[in-house]
Amino acid sequence: MLDHTDKRILEELSRNSRLTMKELGEKVHLTGPAVSARVAKLEDSGVIEGYTIKVNQAKLGYAIHTFITIITESIFHQSYLSFIKTQERYLINNYKISGDGCYLLECKFPSNEELNEFLKELNEHANYKLSIVIEK
Repeated sequence: MLDHTDKRILEELSRNSRLTMKELGEKVHLTGPAVSARVAKLEDSGVIEGYTIKVNQAKLGYAIHTFITIITESIFHQSYLSFIKTQERYLINNYKISGDGCYLLECKFPSNEELNEFLKELNEHANYKLSIVIEK
């Protein structure tokens, strides 16, 4: 079970995972070695699965951000899943969901033309509902 200090460590690392153990310790009122031991324990127990960076997709040339609800025609999703594996350059997340569809696909595209081509190819494997992010 996580205590208050563990939760504070997770909050601070969520804000900035590049903190040194000394800096993190100062924020949660522990020494560097003590906070390092707690972080190691959180990693070993699987609470911390990894560290990531947040990338600005628009600055990389991917100005169109979409959410696509995927509706497969049958219980066999392999055609869709195989297609998605070939489209990783556009893929941010592919969530298996319950509700209105089978999957929720989060994608980025550099242009409407590439989005349109992707949707044409996608439609060979599944039906979809498209939502485009207007503002974050």
